[in-house]
Amino acid sequence: MINFYSENDFQLTEETAYSSWIKRVVASEERKLGEVNYIFCDDEYLLKINQQYLDHDTYTDIISFDNSLGNILGGDIFISTQRVKENADEYKVPFEEELRRVMAHGVLHFCGYKDKTGEQKEQMRAKEDEKMKMFHVEQ
Repeated sequence: MINFYSENDFQLTEETAYSSWIKRVVASEERKLGEVNYIFCDDEYLLKINQQYLDHDTYTDIISFDNSLGNILGGDIFISTQRVKENADEYKVPFEEELRRVMAHGVLHFCGYKDKTGEQKEQMRAKEDEKMKMFHVEQ
């Protein structure tokens, strides 16, 4: 099950299309879907989570809390839509494209992919690109 919540004025359009896509992303990693919650929020909301739970005093676009059990993926993915918009502007890509990248990024963390080292970041970026291409592919 995939749930979408908003703690700001952002409203995800095409929830069904996004749910279908995330399910395909999970299946493509040979995992099963448990409960994944996407919580859209602003920078300050996510900063408080970062400070409280991760002891980081920085803004970020995404924080994921993994509750996966074995091959069954689950957890909470907090996304700052403010930061996504700023990143989209900086990288000169549409907001929706950057949003999909971040949404895939959270699920990929649940699949075990990391992004601390240069090599891990390259692998994560390649996986994000691969999963983003699946958005408009119907199965």
